[in-house]
Amino acid sequence: MNWIRIAAVTALVGCPGAAFANEAVSCGGAAMLGGAQLNCSHVKPAAPPQFCTFSWDLHTMAGDQKVVEGSFLLPPGYSNVTVYQGSGFDSALSNPIVICRGNK
Repeated sequence: MNWIRIAAVTALVGCPGAAFANEAVSCGGAAMLGGAQLNCSHVKPAAPPQFCTFSWDLHTMAGDQKVVEGSFLLPPGYSNVTVYQGSGFDSALSNPIVICRGNK
């Protein structure tokens, strides 16, 4: 089973254009020193407001796994908006998954 995960990650890393095709929202997160934070920015001024959902697999300081989820609305022009902040985490088990949708 691990070889399937390795192959999938290798394919995604080898094709970054497929995962980041013309997005209106850019997000980044980190988990360390007991806390986790996810920030997002609306990077296309001509794009409509974006309704986004996120899911993030984090490792707790107690040694457990916890998936945090949420949603947010990001208007054009907003940058470095904290969309999630939590404590009790020492690392991320995955990158945050953020899916956004906008209507004109």
